[in-house]
Formats: sequence, structure tokens, C-alpha cells
Amino acid sequence: MAQAPTDDAALPLIIAHRGASAERPEHTLEAYQLAIDQGADYIEPDFVLTRDGVFVARHEHEISGTTDIADHPEFADRHTTKTYNGEAVTGWFTEDFTLAELRTLRAREPLAELRPASAAYDGQFAIATLEEILALVQRQDRPVGLMPELKHPSYFRSIGMPMEEAFIEQLAAAGYASADDPIFIQAFEIAPLVQLNALTDIRLVQLVGDAGGPSDAPDTTYADMVSPAGLAEIAAYADILGPPKNRVIARTEDGALGEPTSLVADAHAAGLLVVPWTFRPENHFLPTNFRVGNDPRADGRPSEEMIAFFRAGVDGIFTDDPEEGIYARYLLERPGLMRELAREAQENGEN
Repeated sequence: MAQAPTDDAALPLIIAHRGASAERPEHTLEAYQLAIDQGADYIEPDFVLTRDGVFVARHEHEISGTTDIADHPEFADRHTTKTYNGEAVTGWFTEDFTLAELRTLRAREPLAELRPASAAYDGQFAIATLEEILALVQRQDRPVGLMPELKHPSYFRSIGMPMEEAFIEQLAAAGYASADDPIFIQAFEIAPLVQLNALTDIRLVQLVGDAGGPSDAPDTTYADMVSPAGLAEIAAYADILGPPKNRVIARTEDGALGEPTSLVADAHAAGLLVVPWTFRPENHFLPTNFRVGNDPRADGRPSEEMIAFFRAGVDGIFTDDPEEGIYARYLLERPGLMRELAREAQENGEN
């Protein structure tokens, strides 16, 4: 039976985005376990389907950037181009392979130039299944939540592989079925979440992007969805809004962190929690005022960025570096220590 986090679980929640993906190739059991060891409250796996209908954890069903499939000549004839979400994509796709075939592949770090330490683990870890991830979470010695995302559910339905019903059935068999269970299901699309809301009491997350709109609603923009009226519509079927972090606090013209928008207050007024994505430790991804030095691969001061968002009222964060998120939450509760660290940083000439 799924075990729920304690009632006094710390907020905001620290959600390990694809696992501890700043340190291990993403969406592997090893990345998830490291995130759990670092204290993450939830882990965030993305799911796609194999040809034989097995849910596997990959950020996309096109896997040339996250596996060593290009090094497998036996699969060269399955290199193809497919069109979905209005774009033509070329590569290898999970739905063209059985689980047994995918098991012959090994994971790779997709951001190897920025994360050479993670890339050092290339070729060591297998593709994980939903069954394995459920077992991993449930054998921990403390409660750990799940925040899975269904990737491209409308596309999979269009090729005769609907995801929603089978996903709910597998979760229910593992003990996840109610709003009290430590799980939230995410999607960028609208219709699959509406369908899930009718199928289960599990809490749901409506993800939104920086620009454009959901692929299954061409007349709807993400800008419309984060308006007060749009948030009220989301609250009819979902529990959490998952926006890109720039919609919560925009960047200034010089790339520094600016002032909070009204999004958190608007979402809370509609009854939605707010969990923005994605917080990463490298200078390349950080606002200019939290970078250290000029090397884009070097870690800056991600905890300070996270704290700024905590203060803006978010209810959790998706982060590639859950250990830094736990540290940021620790500092948030200790303003005296934060002031001392800021003073030391200024004395050391950090920008």
C-alpha cells in the first residue's frame, strides 16, 4: 500500500526532476535513488510506452539523445521521422521497440557538455520501467512521493496506444488511488487530465509552457491558461499548476532575477498550488545575479534562486539538484544564517 508523507512534511516540496539529474543520467533508477538519498520529497519520472505496452521512463519517446541506441547497428533500420505536435522529429522511438529490446540499451547524459560528471556514468544504467520505479519508492525507509508525467498522451492514443486507463490501473494495483496518496500525475495537455480526473481521485498537475499552447488544444494558449479565468478552468480538474519559473519571477533585460508576477497569488486564489520548473545548479541556467565565475558548467548559487521563489510563495519546486533544494529550504527557516552567508559571499567578491 502506498505510504503517505507525514502530515508535518516540510513545505515547499522538493521534487527531484528526472531524479538527481544534475549528477546522474536522467530517468534511471540510480538517479532516482540518489535523489531520495539526498532527501527529495518526491521524484519526477516521465513515462512513454514501448511497442508491447510497457511504461518506461524517458523524457521523450525519441531516445537518440538519452541512450546509446545510435551505437546499436541492429536497430539502424528503425531510424525514422515522425510528425507529432505539429513537428517532424527524426530518430528512434520507444513505441517501435519491445521492452526486451530497450533493455539492451544504456542511458546517456543529454547535457554532456554542461554535466561531464554525470556523463561519466554514460553506458552504465538501464532504462527503468514504471513497475521498477514503484518498487523503488515503496522499499525506502521513509515516505517518498511520486510526480509522474505522461508524455504526449494524445499522440500515443492516435497510434492506438492510449495511456490513461492503463496507467491508472497499474498505479491502483500498487496502492495509489486516492487524493491522500503521495502522488500527482502531470501533463501538458488538457484532455488527458480531464479524462484522468474522471478516472481517479489521484491529484493532477496542469503543466504550462513559456510560449505556445497545449498540443491538444490549438485554440488555447498558455498565456490564456494562466490568466485568472484560465486558472479557474484548470482548478475544475487539476490541483497544481506547473509553470516555467520565468512565469513566476521574470528575468530582467540583463538576465538577473526580477520581481514576482501575480501568478502565485492568482493561482492560489483559484485553489491551485504552484510548483514551477526547472531549477538547475549550473551557471548556464541561473540568473546572472546568482552565477559564480564565467564557466557555464560551474555551479553557481542555486539555493539563493530557490529561496527567492520560496519567498514568492511557491508550494514546491522541480529541481535537477534536490540536495541543493533541501539546503535552500533549510536556509529559508534560518534567516540569521542566510544573512551571514550573504555577508561572507560579499566579502569573498562573489557576483
